[in-house]
Amino acid sequence: MRFGIEEINNSTALLPNVTLGYELYDVCSESANLYATLNMLCLPGTHHIALQESLSRYAPRAVAIIGPDNTNHAVTTAAVLSPFLVPLISYEASSMVLSTKWQYPSFLRTIPSDKYQVEIMVLLLQRFQWVWVSLVGSDGDYGELGVQALEDLATKRGICIAFKGIVPSSAQVGDEEMRSMVRHLALARTTVVVVFSSRQLAGVFFKSVVLANLTGKVWIASEDWAISTHITSVPGIQGIGTVLGVAIQQKLVPGLKEFEEAYARAGKGAPRSCPKGSWCSTNQLCSKCQTFTEHTTPELGAFSMSSAYNVYRAVYAVAHGLHQLLDCASGACSKGQIYPWQLLEQIYKVNFPLHEDTVTFDDNGDPLSGYNIIAWDWIGPKWTFRIIGSFIWSPVQLDINYTDIRWHGKDNQVPTSVCTQDCVEGHRRVVVGFHHCCFECVPCEDGTFLNKSDLYRCQPCGKEEWAPEGSPTCFPRTVVVLTWQEPISWVLLAANTLLLLLLVGTAGLFARHLDTPVVRSAGGRLCFLMLGSLAAGSCSLYGFFGEPTLPACLLRQALFFLGFAVFLSCLTVRSFQLVIIFKFSTKVPRFYRAWVQNHGAGLFVMISSVTQLLICLTWLVVWTPQPTREYRRFPQLVVLECTEGNSLGFLLAFTYNSLLSVSAFACSYLGKDLPENYSEAKCVTFSQLLNFVSWITFFTMVSVYQGKYLLVVNVLALLTCLSSGFGGYFLPKCYVILCRPDLNNTGHFQASILDYTRRCSST
Repeated sequence: MRFGIEEINNSTALLPNVTLGYELYDVCSESANLYATLNMLCLPGTHHIALQESLSRYAPRAVAIIGPDNTNHAVTTAAVLSPFLVPLISYEASSMVLSTKWQYPSFLRTIPSDKYQVEIMVLLLQRFQWVWVSLVGSDGDYGELGVQALEDLATKRGICIAFKGIVPSSAQVGDEEMRSMVRHLALARTTVVVVFSSRQLAGVFFKSVVLANLTGKVWIASEDWAISTHITSVPGIQGIGTVLGVAIQQKLVPGLKEFEEAYARAGKGAPRSCPKGSWCSTNQLCSKCQTFTEHTTPELGAFSMSSAYNVYRAVYAVAHGLHQLLDCASGACSKGQIYPWQLLEQIYKVNFPLHEDTVTFDDNGDPLSGYNIIAWDWIGPKWTFRIIGSFIWSPVQLDINYTDIRWHGKDNQVPTSVCTQDCVEGHRRVVVGFHHCCFECVPCEDGTFLNKSDLYRCQPCGKEEWAPEGSPTCFPRTVVVLTWQEPISWVLLAANTLLLLLLVGTAGLFARHLDTPVVRSAGGRLCFLMLGSLAAGSCSLYGFFGEPTLPACLLRQALFFLGFAVFLSCLTVRSFQLVIIFKFSTKVPRFYRAWVQNHGAGLFVMISSVTQLLICLTWLVVWTPQPTREYRRFPQLVVLECTEGNSLGFLLAFTYNSLLSVSAFACSYLGKDLPENYSEAKCVTFSQLLNFVSWITFFTMVSVYQGKYLLVVNVLALLTCLSSGFGGYFLPKCYVILCRPDLNNTGHFQASILDYTRRCSST
């Protein structure tokens, strides 16, 4: 301070023809601090303060005050000076509470606010992914407010505080309170401990840490003790682990060393050594008084040099404010009366360079300077520190050179500080206890995935996506449809086409041999209706291939059921008619005549077919099959299908065909002892059994198998029904026509009837 003032007084550019005066006070106690503050508020030449109605015209003996050097004293001084608006510029009081302008309007400082220091510490924790930490603070505004701000910001950023403790101002090394604090700190199982403390109480804390042999941790130091030799001189402290800290950016005061030496040479040092126990001032008992000489001037450490530079900046800030207030830009300063509030306005506006630095203040009276990130380094018993990074907040930026850090662990690995190790991909966190950092890992369920933006809740996949259990991402669902290009489709299409060709060929064969006994016994022209209905059912199978469309959904099942119903109706009435002719024509002649005269066979086929037609039309109108994308049946598939399988219309049509099948089976079985050329019991019974087996197999597969080839099973069941009907009824007759023409004559059929008649007569 003295050096800066003498520089300004000797300058012709700054405050020309104005000489600055000053008074120095030692504020080593709360009472001394208050005494100094009140003394500077006194009117010039007096020892009293005049409380006027308007303090805007009050002119105390000091127009600006620099100091005090800690938060506790600065809060008192700032509160007393606030009504008078006397500028107070502190060089070490960094507490955030002093930025409250409605409470401390005249307070400024040349040391950054703890708000930025807290931001740095949290960024440092985040940078190294330390989320399970302990906080230790010192008693008083600096430590308590710092720890509280740290806890609030760290919690918002997802960092958990496992332990928080305050070192009381009355703490002593080894007392029960300190032993308890260190014991709880050890039990917290945190690798990282942030110590936001004044250097005096930090010394007590670390002596207790060394005494308890608490080692292997990373200690984050606040600015007040990060590079203080008061802490580094604690015996055994080099074994506590790695120390990283926040420090004011180091700047030297050019010429200060030479000023001190010149002052000592001029014999203007402090008073000579005083006798032990003498009173050096009104309120201090001095035990160590000495005169500095050129050779005994103490070296300033890094911490003290930072404070010295901040004092130097404060002096120049006041000088530049006065320079503007006194209108010294013209080369001569005015000599009018000035008031503290006028000077305060000008100090807020200062913005000037000072030895490659810029001095300016924001609206809260805080400087716009940065921090260094330091790491302790030990070369044997000698302590030093290295700058490993820097921090600026306009914009917020933290730069760290990781290779400059020497960690205390094996292979210089960065220590971890977590309550629970991160879950593997696809596992969500389930919080255990009070802290979200302590959790169990549970795999995400099927159909959900873990988004890194929310580690505690599994997100459902989209409709077109799926995920297995414990998946970190969703995968596109495979679209399943029975395409025309698949090999299994080729097999089914070839079989169906072959059946269709056989039906057409059989129709042609029967047309050519329409008047032969075999064709007439098979039903004559009724065979063409049966073949046509089977062909219609066969054509419906083509609707099962490719992506479903509305026409395909409307026709494929309904057309099959209608066609197969017509076939079964013809088969039933044909079998029933043979039974009537051979067994009941003589027993119930009246019924037989009515059946023949009223064309009972044709009437039955028409009524039966129309009934199935009405069922199918009702099905299509009321429960209209629609092309749909099925998502629920298979987690990894999207099945393109029609909505016909679960409708009541499908069940009605299937039930009706089942009744017709049973009727055909029963009628065929009743004719098992008819003449050989007229009995179709064996073949029809076999075909109907095959029909039943195919549908039983299909429904069994539906209940136990939900795979992508379920549609193939459906087509196969329908193809089996058609093939069994064709094979059981028409193939034997085609065989006789083509391979045994000797049996296809009237004589053979009459001989067969005579043989049947003889057998009936004998029984």
